[in-house]
Amino acid sequence: MWDFSTDPEFQAKLDWADRFVREEIEPIDVLFPGNDEPYDRDSEVFREVVRPLQARVREQGLWAAHISPELGGMGMGQVRLALLNEILGRSQWAPMVFGTQAPDSGNAEILAHYGNEAQRREFLEPLLDGRIVSTYAMTEPTGGADPGSFTCRAVLDGDEWVIDGEKWFASNYPYAAFVIAMVITDPDVPVHRGSSMLLVPRGTPGMEMVRQTGLGGEPIGEGAHGYLRFTGCRVPRENLLGEPGTGFAIAQKRLGGGRLHHAMRSVGQCRRAMDMMIERIAGRETRGGPLSGQQAVRQSLADTWIRLEQFRLQVLHAAWQVDRSNASGDPADARVARLHVSAVKAATPGTLVDVLYRAMHLHGSLGVSNELPLAKMWQSGPVLGVADGPTEAHKDVVARLLLKDAEPASDRLFGSSHLPARIEAAREKFAGRLTGTGAAR
Repeated sequence: MWDFSTDPEFQAKLDWADRFVREEIEPIDVLFPGNDEPYDRDSEVFREVVRPLQARVREQGLWAAHISPELGGMGMGQVRLALLNEILGRSQWAPMVFGTQAPDSGNAEILAHYGNEAQRREFLEPLLDGRIVSTYAMTEPTGGADPGSFTCRAVLDGDEWVIDGEKWFASNYPYAAFVIAMVITDPDVPVHRGSSMLLVPRGTPGMEMVRQTGLGGEPIGEGAHGYLRFTGCRVPRENLLGEPGTGFAIAQKRLGGGRLHHAMRSVGQCRRAMDMMIERIAGRETRGGPLSGQQAVRQSLADTWIRLEQFRLQVLHAAWQVDRSNASGDPADARVARLHVSAVKAATPGTLVDVLYRAMHLHGSLGVSNELPLAKMWQSGPVLGVADGPTEAHKDVVARLLLKDAEPASDRLFGSSHLPARIEAAREKFAGRLTGTGAAR
């Protein structure tokens, strides 16, 4: 059946999470606004503030909600995750406090499915417990959206893989305990059959950081992302995750969930920006009257609410499609889910840019200043336009899936909706029953 309600028990959990984020976590955002600070496990704020908050999240049964119960998580479906993540999206620190931060969430799933017992004990358990962070290294300086141009390779030499090449924008590497790297293990076949995933522990000889990279506005040489270089870097044969040649398939499965979760959290960011707009409109005066008296201002707010509601429902529907696909195991349902996830991914950056721009514009010079968070929030739109695959690639996926089973009309010249042909067909259908002059001529 169709139902837009949330069961009372889970709604109580969401209400608790909403209060907790606003009262306990958002103040951390104000004091520690850096992009890399949430990932520093040696920092005082993590030890003294974040760990106690994580314990409270565990008490509420909301820790690592995306992970299956046997691994210490809640195993929530995607619809429930969407409702929770749109609350966490208000805060930069909230995903870390709730154990759902990227890229650790996706890396944990890879280790859970493909890691051996020793790897799970050494890396997965502390990762799920929030004691360490990790890095996912896929993008390369010469190839971002096109993995077919990747050149970072690994060759099997006895019982070791030898890695040579470079990786770009490897998130959290300055603080990571390990790296999961996608490498080419068979350059003679297409990338979807010739790439593999390797686990590389921190400190492995031959893996070095050329430099740290940050987002726009951060000082050169600083940031939470790493430009990595592998030179004769050796890891044991058993550090291969999955079978040789399955790296691309693992990457797509891993990135699919991440794309949807980014969209979920973007709903929360946009809602926070809209709340700021409403507060500004309600309390500001201009030209001798309240700002709310300006029709253009009211229309801007209305456009913001409409766009956000459309996007939120699209995200929830995509989440429902993923849950449906997981429950049925039907490949046809999986294709539909992929269609919806790609469409959400394509819609996310534009929604963020649109909503955040209106919020900044409404606040005037204050909106673009460093005394409000709006300009930094706005930047997440362009970032998500390229993260986990550029918008254009996902639009192409949507179009290809829509065209997959499409068939041309029998009348290839004018198509099946050509009115003269349809009128003639309708006349034949109702011949003998309609004799009046009201029929189309």
